[in-house]
Amino acid sequence: MNRLNRSDKPDWVPPRSARLLDQVRERVRYLHCSLQIEKVYVYWAKAFVFWAARSGDEFRHPRDMGQPEVEGFLIMLATEKQVAPATHRQALNALLFLYRQVLGMDLPWLQQIGRPPERKRIPVVLTVQELLGHADVSTTRIYTHVLQVAAGGTVSPLDALASTLALHA
Repeated sequence: MNRLNRSDKPDWVPPRSARLLDQVRERVRYLHCSLQIEKVYVYWAKAFVFWAARSGDEFRHPRDMGQPEVEGFLIMLATEKQVAPATHRQALNALLFLYRQVLGMDLPWLQQIGRPPERKRIPVVLTVQELLGHADVSTTRIYTHVLQVAAGGTVSPLDALASTLALHA
């Protein structure tokens, strides 16, 4: 039973529709997933079938395709299209849904397909000069001096710390 759908419905019911994309829509709705998930899974199922047709010169049903086609599609996304890791995972999850939930095929090799690693995000630390967009330090000093005078002599905590250190020195 689906963990989100706590009812007396069986886990897998064969789809009533004859067309593949209608079967995907039917299954997503059966599991009470969002409309956005439905759109995304239909998009990736369609992209997979069209990619396989372009690669093999004929349309084939995903039931007739296997590991080489799925891996080839995911590799094409990562190398040629250079999609983000999140997009790659989204496509992989859509194909997992297609094979498991729609076609009712539990393929053990689908679990071993590699997922792309998350990109490391390096924080960017900007100086006051870079934040203000000034070309040189003297412009930044004049700007901050004018701000201190115009704002009634606003003192930063660092200025207070510097003045106490000067008194003790």
